[in-house]
Amino acid sequence: MAEKDPLMRAMFSTLWTDIRGNWKRMLLHGLIFALLFQVLMMIALIVRFQALPNYVTGYNWVANVAWIIKSTPSWSDIPPIVWEEWLLEIGKMNYDYGMGISEWSLNVVPSRLLVLFILGATVSLCMALTRRETCSTANTGTLRATTGLGAVLVAMTNATMSWVVCCATPSWVVGLAMLGLGVSTSLAMETMGPVLTGGGFGLLVALILFLAWHKSRPEPEPIAEASHA
Repeated sequence: MAEKDPLMRAMFSTLWTDIRGNWKRMLLHGLIFALLFQVLMMIALIVRFQALPNYVTGYNWVANVAWIIKSTPSWSDIPPIVWEEWLLEIGKMNYDYGMGISEWSLNVVPSRLLVLFILGATVSLCMALTRRETCSTANTGTLRATTGLGAVLVAMTNATMSWVVCCATPSWVVGLAMLGLGVSTSLAMETMGPVLTGGGFGLLVALILFLAWHKSRPEPEPIAEASHA
């Protein structure tokens, strides 16, 4: 145990040094990733349904959150309600039915923006550590593939698109239904979202710790060649 403590301290010291050296880039990449993902979701909706959005609805998120906190009796119910509160809705309204019905939409949710921001910053740190890795090209490719897998799991399960066929509820499974997976099957997978998100972040955190550990390991001492008489 005593031998492990210095190595653990060295690992976390290395990790902290890398975070301090890359924090500005991590913040920038996190912001870009969160915003760019919204754009990509909107493009996916436009391409899938071959139509441009015809309405934009903004919501007073701060006032709504304040009202939720004030009016919700149980404190344990407040976080999940606030978590799903919308900031912006952009979509296609079909006015053939009275006041109209939203056929599809992109819902901008601050809590999901925060998750995507953290994801972008985490991926940025992973890539910075990977670029400094001195192992073989094959191993570097594996590390990048692991980063990509973790990022896909988190990003996919934090998509906020809605489609009237999927009960018009903004959810990550709407993307699966848009790709051709059966609607009932897609909706049945909705509860797996938090598990997949946790798994994605788990992969990224494990990769970061591995790279920091690998970087902080002491260099092996060269073996002296035996002298010959």
